Amino acid sequence: MALLFIGIDPDTGGGNCPAVWVDRPEGDRTEAELVLQGWLADAATLERCASDSPRPDTEAVIRIPARMVHQIREACDVVERSRL
Repeated sequence: MALLFIGIDPDTGGGNCPAVWVDRPEGDRTEAELVLQGWLADAATLERCASDSPRPDTEAVIRIPARMVHQIREACDVVERSRL
C-alpha cells in the first residue's frame, strides 16, 4: 500500500482525528483512491443515506468536518495528477 498522508482536521491538536490520505496506484490497481478517517455516522444518518444508496457490509458511512475541504481538495488534486 502506497499511502500518501495529506493532512488531519486543522482544528485538532494531533492524533485521533479525521484525516485524509491518497492510496497511489500499485500492483494491479491502476487508479488512486482516497482514504478517509472520520467520525462514525449515527443511526439516523445511516438510515437517511441508505434511502439514497443502500450500503453493503464492505462500506461505511463516516462524517468529515467541512473545515477539511482543503485537505480533501489536495487529495483530489494528487489523484488527478496521478492519471496524467
